[in-house]
Amino acid sequence: MKNYFISSVGMLVWTAVVQPPLLWGGIGFGAGQNMAPGEVLEEARASDAAPGIILAGYVREDPEPRQGAPEVPVEWVPLSGGRFQMGTDNGRRDAAPVHEVLLPSFEMSKSAVTVEQYAECVFAGMCSKPWKKNGRSGNCNWYIIDRLRHPVNCVSWRQASEYATFKGARLPSESEWEYAATGGGRNQMYPWGNEAPSCERTVMHGDGGEGCGNWSTLQVCSRPAGNTAQGLCDMSGNVWQWVRDSYRTSYAHTPTDGSAYESKFNFLRVIRGGSYNVSIAEYLRVDQRGNVIADTSTSGIGFRIARPAR
Repeated sequence: MKNYFISSVGMLVWTAVVQPPLLWGGIGFGAGQNMAPGEVLEEARASDAAPGIILAGYVREDPEPRQGAPEVPVEWVPLSGGRFQMGTDNGRRDAAPVHEVLLPSFEMSKSAVTVEQYAECVFAGMCSKPWKKNGRSGNCNWYIIDRLRHPVNCVSWRQASEYATFKGARLPSESEWEYAATGGGRNQMYPWGNEAPSCERTVMHGDGGEGCGNWSTLQVCSRPAGNTAQGLCDMSGNVWQWVRDSYRTSYAHTPTDGSAYESKFNFLRVIRGGSYNVSIAEYLRVDQRGNVIADTSTSGIGFRIARPAR
């Protein structure tokens, strides 16, 4: 498992007026007009020619954005509540003891939050931009032109929580996350069942390198064979996902009602699911737990959101 470090705040903004027109493959958007960034975004999204062109509206050195991006809806997947056995008895102390949890019904975002979705919150002034490390963007998707629909990464636990609040939601509790990842509490090792991880089902270090040979994350939901029974995608691989819980070294005395364990004295938060740079099958299991400092920002960590059933 890779080490994670705190990085510094990055810089990425949206131009208020796009001129000359954005071009990709001979296709022009906003040609002959001075269009607001939101209008360019809508026109680009409507085109089948170049979904990645929307990120051409981002520039690295402009002042703060003066206009916002249009709403990018979250696709919600409902999960009926129920009882399930959380944890494992395979010898990992921090995922034991196995214990019963009773969860109410809830909804979870189908995918990890994408760059495009996170941008809406940034341009509304409710979220801060993903961080760079030592002034370098590395593999942070926000700063790379063609990764609009990749999971947003290089965001801290606080930034993930800001976006969740912006959407009237929250980060899932750790028990909600595991319940969802097991297809509603099924006894299985991975979101798709018990077959070993491969690039057919998850975005991992395989097929010649990180990200199944792409050396990066991939677009969300690019491995439907790895979806849960309810249709949640990328519950294993692509990016680790922040959950609401503070980290404890075992499940002793943790909530059994689906709520999160939170401690104001603990700076470690839990991440779940594995990422594009993980090659060890154990780290992609649904019961695998990672813990990092809440202010950590790295290319291997993103998030998804949850809310009560509606």
